[in-house]
Amino acid sequence: MNLNLADKLSLVTGSTAGIGYAIATSLAREGARVIVNGRSQSSVDNAVSSITSESRGVGEFVTALAKAEGMSFEAFEKAFFKKARPTSLIKRFATTEEVASLVTYIASPIASATTGAALRVDGGVAKSAF
Repeated sequence: MNLNLADKLSLVTGSTAGIGYAIATSLAREGARVIVNGRSQSSVDNAVSSITSESRGVGEFVTALAKAEGMSFEAFEKAFFKKARPTSLIKRFATTEEVASLVTYIASPIASATTGAALRVDGGVAKSAF
């Protein structure tokens, strides 16, 4: 989909890893010029050189948590959603790419009619509509 972001300038803070990296990658794929920043020049250089590769983030974090609990990623994810997020509709962690897709859309002129709303990328964990 063309989100009309070609040649638009965007600054993504924390864009060397995780959600920020995924957002920078998504904006770049849509043709935006992206300012990448991070805590060190080497992390910025690495992010810029790999901006089109698969993003990193929640998967690595959850894998480390699972390992600390002596569980596989899949077992940890299943237990987490059973205990902590039982109302989740998707019963899995949202990916950094899914979060980045929403941010990229909202940054585009295509989203001009999307106003006054709190937009969440949470897999549908709201317990009720009211």
